[in-house]
Amino acid sequence: MASIEQIIDDFAFLDEWEDRYRYVIELGKALPDLPEEKKTAEYKVQGCASQVWLVSHVEDQSSDPVMTFEGDSDAHIVRGLVAIVLAVYSGKHASEIAGTDAIEIFDRIGLVEHLSSQRANGLRSMVKRIRGEASLRAAA
Repeated sequence: MASIEQIIDDFAFLDEWEDRYRYVIELGKALPDLPEEKKTAEYKVQGCASQVWLVSHVEDQSSDPVMTFEGDSDAHIVRGLVAIVLAVYSGKHASEIAGTDAIEIFDRIGLVEHLSSQRANGLRSMVKRIRGEASLRAAA
């Protein structure tokens, strides 16, 4: 999976929105499929027009654990957005995740302005859920 730095660099080379849109879809295609048994109500993200599932994992039981995430969606573009969100957050300490707003990164690469209001709301729901889980882990 591409790092967030690689994704930001790639976006810098893509001038046309159509090319950026295709790139987001490609990122989604590269995202590993979430096993069917994890596509449950427990992991479903509320507030997304498409179906989105996010699964968080804690790598250790320290006071500031490293967290990793799996995700999936039934919509191609949203699956690409999930891939970018996971690139921002996965493999970081809970305190860093809680303090990082992926929406700022989406703004910086010019994605938010091109998303429908429903997709932008869904993106915010994903970010809020991940940061909320990280805040609980960092405080534990």
